[in-house]
Amino acid sequence: MQNHDNQAQVAYILKGFPRTSETFITNEIHLLETLGLKLSIFSIKQLEGQKHHAVVDQIKAPVTYLPQADDLTGRSFWVWLSENLPKFTASHGRLFRKRPIAYLGALLECFSMSIKYRESWLDFPRTVFIKEFLQAGTISEAVLQNPTIRHLHAHFCHGATTVSMFASRISGLPFSFTAHAKDIYLKELNPGDLLQIKMRRAKFAVTCTGANQQHLDACKGSEIAVHRIYHGLDTDLFVPEPREQSAADAVPTILSVGRLVEKKGFDYLVRACAILRDRGIKFNCRIVGGADKYAQVIKQLIADLDLQDLVSLPGAVTQEELRGIYQQGDVFALPCLVVDNGDRDGIPNVLVEAMAMEMPVISTDISGIPELIQDQVNGLLVPEKNAAAMADAIERLLKDQALRQRLGQAARQTVCRDFNSRHTTVALKNLFDACLAGEMVEAHVYCAEHS
Repeated sequence: MQNHDNQAQVAYILKGFPRTSETFITNEIHLLETLGLKLSIFSIKQLEGQKHHAVVDQIKAPVTYLPQADDLTGRSFWVWLSENLPKFTASHGRLFRKRPIAYLGALLECFSMSIKYRESWLDFPRTVFIKEFLQAGTISEAVLQNPTIRHLHAHFCHGATTVSMFASRISGLPFSFTAHAKDIYLKELNPGDLLQIKMRRAKFAVTCTGANQQHLDACKGSEIAVHRIYHGLDTDLFVPEPREQSAADAVPTILSVGRLVEKKGFDYLVRACAILRDRGIKFNCRIVGGADKYAQVIKQLIADLDLQDLVSLPGAVTQEELRGIYQQGDVFALPCLVVDNGDRDGIPNVLVEAMAMEMPVISTDISGIPELIQDQVNGLLVPEKNAAAMADAIERLLKDQALRQRLGQAARQTVCRDFNSRHTTVALKNLFDACLAGEMVEAHVYCAEHS
């Protein structure tokens, strides 16, 4: 990859690009570019079958897709290595000749990590680090060929950040990362003290909620600045149209949006729908989002509760299609929960989107959600894993149009004031500018404080 523009730039290292469920990343990249930051994108995976958001076409940054390494799961490592090593051999050979000491140091650390972070002393080395080292080598060679790239930034602090850390050690470039949800809380994604090592070496860390910031501050073990910068939303893009007065006999729509994964709590929404049906409440419910392995649980529950005529699963849509869907909904419900393994959402972006569209929202009082929703002020909060409480809140909103309107208007005011991406992205741009200029990054200077 050659770039003849002399302006310093940041390399974004992502697991996959563009990913339908990660509009917050594509929007962030686009807004950073509009603010004047030069970027290059490295995508570890080349995604197929993903819906395409319009903002992707506006991104100018070149995208480099790494050689596609096969999945390690359920395979002999030696067979995997024999099939995949040739994809990386040439770039690693050139890299070794160019920076032998740095290369060998990173390679030795890779081997050390694969042994250190085994589940037990009797287990085979943790080979995922070898895969990530191979991927880091491809990125290292590319950034060394492009002297305008002076900083590496990864989204999610497990795999992509491990790759960035290796690439940083080989290339000598500083790195930073944005942490989100399960990448923080699931220990198997950062076993042992790996997260602390990443935080110690990173120039800075960003996370999207105050709850995450407190968690990272508590476990960092270093002086790294952890910045809370909300993802934000383009409030000029998500603008509600005037809602017409519903006819007295109109059937209201309960809307929810998100990947069909356990932490979204959709099974509790489905159970809440069964409670509402049994109370004689008229409604239909649409759960819009891409299928995941948990989707079958939701589908089976809908069938078991005989809700096929009331609850539908339309599948994933683009951000442009979603705006129209929000306009059609009467109540937005997202019963997020903390999974037994610790996985949870931060502040779901769909809640911010729904609130920007003046929808009255109901969610749970976990993680960063209370940073967005004030109960009875701009939405309703209920306890997690409580279908009856969710049903009560939905029924209350369906029966009180004035409350829906008041909460919806307050919801948009909150988003425009505290979650406007044009403000939050400036804070992130300032961090990158400081790094590119070789300045120290101080948390109290650059942390976005809009709440």
